[in-house]
Amino acid sequence: MRKEEELSTLREELSKLQEALQSVREENRVLKEQLAAAHKRIEELEKQKTPPAFVKANVVKPQENEKKTRKKRDPEHNRARQREEPTQIIAHPIECCPDCGGRLSAQHVARHRQVLEIAPPPPVEVIEHQVYRGWCSYCRRWREAPLDLSQEVLGQGRLGVGLASVIAYLRMVLRMPIRLIRQYLQSLHGLKVSVGEITELLHRISKQSEATVQALREQARASPVVHADETGWRENGRNGYVWVLATADGLRYFEYHHSRAGEVVSTLLGKKFKGVLISDFYGGYNDYACPHQRCWVHLLRDLHDLKEKQAKQEEVVTWAKQVKALYEQAVASKVAGLAEEERQAAYVQLVSDAKQLGAQYAQAKKHPCQALARRLLRHQDELFQFVLRPEVPAHNNLAERSIRPLVVTRKISGGSRSPKGSATRMTLASLFGTWLARQLNPLEQCRLLLSLKSPLP
Repeated sequence: MRKEEELSTLREELSKLQEALQSVREENRVLKEQLAAAHKRIEELEKQKTPPAFVKANVVKPQENEKKTRKKRDPEHNRARQREEPTQIIAHPIECCPDCGGRLSAQHVARHRQVLEIAPPPPVEVIEHQVYRGWCSYCRRWREAPLDLSQEVLGQGRLGVGLASVIAYLRMVLRMPIRLIRQYLQSLHGLKVSVGEITELLHRISKQSEATVQALREQARASPVVHADETGWRENGRNGYVWVLATADGLRYFEYHHSRAGEVVSTLLGKKFKGVLISDFYGGYNDYACPHQRCWVHLLRDLHDLKEKQAKQEEVVTWAKQVKALYEQAVASKVAGLAEEERQAAYVQLVSDAKQLGAQYAQAKKHPCQALARRLLRHQDELFQFVLRPEVPAHNNLAERSIRPLVVTRKISGGSRSPKGSATRMTLASLFGTWLARQLNPLEQCRLLLSLKSPLP
């Protein structure tokens, strides 16, 4: 009986094993079919030009004898912050071990740590000059010791040239109101001055710098290329205009006029200007006789606005694109570095093309392109001077950027209150604008100018 039971048990186990084996075989068959389908799909994907996103690109591993080279970053991104030159060194030696108390030997500097700090603002230095006098028994008169403070103070004022330079720097570069300058001097240096005293000091700085600023104007008139622009300015509630002359070598000259007429251009540049004048399309520059380059940025901006407003009119959009293509052709001619004769030929062709584009709609009344077409005809010979002369740019961005600080000042303060205030503002703007454009230290340059030690570079 026991053997029969064992045989029966073995037969049941054998039957289960056979069933399991059959199941494994069936699963193996299904996996083989899926693997074959996967291989077929991979072959199809390899034949395609661009693999799908989930397929990783093949990476060629470097050989053992090849050295891995790291790509260098650009020089401007590959600079670490340099350690400052110390003005004070404090040593922190260690004599004993903090754990066992044993004496330490072979001491040396392990690391450095720098802390940047600023000294407390110094109080104002009050310098009293005591002038002695004596009696001359021969002349029968009292005689005083000579005293010349022309390099230390402006006129009969009490504020020295160093303090005057700081006040002018705060006013023109940091654009601080006079009342805030007064508060700054009192809070940091313990100096009490009035608003009127600061205002009068700025006037004295302006008067001291008149000759230097006039020299700037003469340098602008002698420059081969001058950028000009104007913006609004209010003087005691009356509308006026600030005019600027800017050159590529960092010269900035500002002048205030009540008028925006063309006579101001003659006043600024004089009658003997022989350079190229770069400006926008304002009519005040039209009557001045000199080689003229009009700003293409203004024209391209107007073309862009025209295309946006008349986007549904294909004729208008096509014409605007043709004008822009003419500008791109001119830029390509300038970049190509052509010879003088070739530049002259390119200039003549560009002027002819501009004339043809302008003639299309110059007489078409109420046409969207009429205004810009007339502009092309009126200034056809003033649009491509930058092709003839490599030193002339096609835009007036230099004057626009130069006059922007005064625009910001006008929006904050509203302008000036008197003709004297306007003149002072323009004089100081010319000085500090030139120093900043030439990357000079305006505080140091102002000190040198007021102390009569160095003229404007």
